[in-house]
Amino acid sequence: MRKIAVLLIILCAISFAKETDAQSFKGLDKSPLDMAYFPNNFAHDRKEGDKAVIRVIYSRPQKKDREVFGKMVRYDKVWRTGANEATEIKLYQDVTFAGEKLAAGSYSLFTIPNKDKWEIIFNKELDYWGAYSYDKSKDVLRVSAKVEEASKVIEAFSISFSDDGTGKGIMTMGWDKTVVTVPFTY
Repeated sequence: MRKIAVLLIILCAISFAKETDAQSFKGLDKSPLDMAYFPNNFAHDRKEGDKAVIRVIYSRPQKKDREVFGKMVRYDKVWRTGANEATEIKLYQDVTFAGEKLAAGSYSLFTIPNKDKWEIIFNKELDYWGAYSYDKSKDVLRVSAKVEEASKVIEAFSISFSDDGTGKGIMTMGWDKTVVTVPFTY
């Protein structure tokens, strides 16, 4: 009898543990979180003494046969620059974007897409969902960036960095058939 009671207690505990585990984790996000560094692949390729300049944390929405810019992402409206929480950019040192200096620190990265150019917005408010609570009075810097047509469709929104080795770099954002480049110096 005692063995049966112990067995029932163990089975109940296992059942409860499985229910608790299943209820405590969210499912996979449709727009996965990603991170881009400058220098590119900094965290992966880091060597003793290396220092990061920029890190961007963002979610990557998918095109999925939808019309993206002008339709899903409206022109002339503030966009969170990705999906889910507003994109966050961390500058480990002062950086000059499109000729405008921005102090080291963490910022939300918003954009206002348009057909020919985007406004790139660095805002001091962090940890907001989307652009619903965007407050223009918290903007620290705004710069314009040119728009180019991608040579092929970019399925997932992406941010990457490139470097010319002389203290100049380019932050590139791309999705669907749109590519936006923002030059910077560090």
